[in-house]
Amino acid sequence: MTSVITVPDGQVARMAVTFGRMLRGAGLDVPVSNVVAFTDALGVVGLEDEADVYWAGRATLVRRPEDRPVYDRAFELFFRRRGDGRFAPTEQPEPESISLAVDTDDGDERADGGDPGDPSVELRFSTVEVLRHKDFAEYSDGELAESHHVMRQMRFAGAPRPSRRQRPSTSVARPDVARTVRSAFSTGGEAIRRYYRAPSLRPRRIVLLLDVSGSMDPYARALLRFVHAAVSGRQRVEAFALGTRLTRLTRELSSRDPDRALARASEQVTDWSGGTRLGEMLARFNDTWGQRGLAHGAHVVILSDGWDRGDPDLLADEMARVHRLAHQVVWVNPLKVTPGYAPLARGMAAALPFVDQFVDGHSVEAMERLVAVISGDRSGGDTHA
Repeated sequence: MTSVITVPDGQVARMAVTFGRMLRGAGLDVPVSNVVAFTDALGVVGLEDEADVYWAGRATLVRRPEDRPVYDRAFELFFRRRGDGRFAPTEQPEPESISLAVDTDDGDERADGGDPGDPSVELRFSTVEVLRHKDFAEYSDGELAESHHVMRQMRFAGAPRPSRRQRPSTSVARPDVARTVRSAFSTGGEAIRRYYRAPSLRPRRIVLLLDVSGSMDPYARALLRFVHAAVSGRQRVEAFALGTRLTRLTRELSSRDPDRALARASEQVTDWSGGTRLGEMLARFNDTWGQRGLAHGAHVVILSDGWDRGDPDLLADEMARVHRLAHQVVWVNPLKVTPGYAPLARGMAAALPFVDQFVDGHSVEAMERLVAVISGDRSGGDTHA
């Protein structure tokens, strides 16, 4: 086997800590105790054999099966990166040049005797930071899997709304007569202490409508992963696919296993990369689901580029129906970020008057802004194009 890296005596722990920080920047949960175990493992197996170092790290730093691709990528970049000759050559091609963004937080620690040219100290990398800004249309299959892990860490919750259930409250607006009377029994019938109640809060339902037509093909794969992350988060989330037919995907995407969930969803959606008639599909949604309560007071999120083969007047009418039912209508358009973009497509122009928030949908960073909009922070979207 090829050797991996040579470091001065006493620097093994420093290198292990830096690699642990790199994995955290890539989205992995790596506690300090695991880094300590990795350091101890390196003290046993040494740094001469590539396979020994790889398995020492994988056994101590990887806690979940879905984290393995991210670990492999980080190991490739950290331990096999060619630089000043301190890394042994490998049979695999050198990784592509990327922006390195995560600070190792070492500050001025090099002053304590560390080698300023040691790449294991100066490496500043974050897969997450690179993927956050990269356009979904440029993702490779591996990057799609890594972005899915990032999306699953987002907190999907609709803005709170009052429910019918009551909770104890210090507000004097609504007396809790029953509790006050029960308390008076212990004081001879005198209501010495009074109690109050107020409506409890619960998150609003989120309804995600994903356009899976041919024009959305460069973005639909990544957006489907976003939808799965929302549904599998066990919040009040419903998911549908819009194409030449309306397909409910909530059950298929409810599994926490992303491979199984996406496979089941793909089998269910028979019109993937086909045409789309947004007006007809929204009419079917309104008649079958929305009018029956699914859209009442909900955040309705439509993920589409707005290209529509149907009647724009029908789309406008159905958007108006959705707008009357929903608490908020959010339109997510991956093309909005394009320089000089204007909502000139017939579908987009017809729908926009009934959209409360019009946001980007081309990257993980845009999805983070969408989550902020849904949770009640409207700074992430625009009401107009």
